[in-house]
Amino acid sequence: MKVGFIGLGRMGTAMAVRLLDGGHDVGVYNRTPDKIKALVDRGAKPLSSMQAAANYGTAVFTMLADDAAVLEVVGGPGGLLEALPKTGIHICAGTHSVAAMTRLKALHGEAGQVLIATPMLGRPEVVASGQAGMVLGGAKDALEACRPLFAAIARRTFEAGADPVAACAIKIANNFVLGCAIEAMGEGFALTRKYDVVPDVFYDVMTEGLFGCGAYKIYGKIIAEERYLPAGQRAILGLKDANLALEAGGAVGVPLPSGNVWRDRLVGAVAHGEGEHDWAVMAKDQARASGLE
Repeated sequence: MKVGFIGLGRMGTAMAVRLLDGGHDVGVYNRTPDKIKALVDRGAKPLSSMQAAANYGTAVFTMLADDAAVLEVVGGPGGLLEALPKTGIHICAGTHSVAAMTRLKALHGEAGQVLIATPMLGRPEVVASGQAGMVLGGAKDALEACRPLFAAIARRTFEAGADPVAACAIKIANNFVLGCAIEAMGEGFALTRKYDVVPDVFYDVMTEGLFGCGAYKIYGKIIAEERYLPAGQRAILGLKDANLALEAGGAVGVPLPSGNVWRDRLVGAVAHGEGEHDWAVMAKDQARASGLE
């Protein structure tokens, strides 16, 4: 299939590579042209504008860092609202707020266009390896038309129904559970370290016992080794996710008390200049609060 792609950061690049390796014809656009060179070397077609990306193929992906970026790409001058034809498909793969996704759905609907939300489940290296999941939310006929694209990117897809907002809510909730698990691990490591327990021992107890799954193995290892660079998921983006969760909960009257602790640890890490560290660095902020080096 032919498809356009806008937003080639680490996650977007990993997705585009999966599409290229899956035999798809991918046209790429990024505001920073240098970011597409490696993809062009792999066979992607360089595009000079969002309009070109919107009209390159069956659909156009966006993988953008925040709400402001995606709303600008959609509604700004030369954006997708102007560029996509009627019935054109926008595949929004970033992690965005419920409010932003609701707004995008309304804008595309008024323009006679189709919005699909496909937030990714997994770090960029997991996506690159073909082991990531993808949540799908949108009209069934549009999802079916794009199914080969999703199959090239993700190991498994999860159907959220016809409303893109539902896919957005699932991704936010998933990040909430994971973020709180990492924060709780930070507390556990700090507590055991105060009793002179070697971090690797506590890590083994967790991951060889009740918590023998990917989230605890991956992030527990990072915390045990205090290996927060290079980042998989940056703390500054983790803070964005925490705010999205609290905002989503507040909008529908769902208290998320653990989310406040999660957010505060990330605020502390960012305040200490660790915004570009892996978001597991919240364990380091917990260690500081516990009087540990």
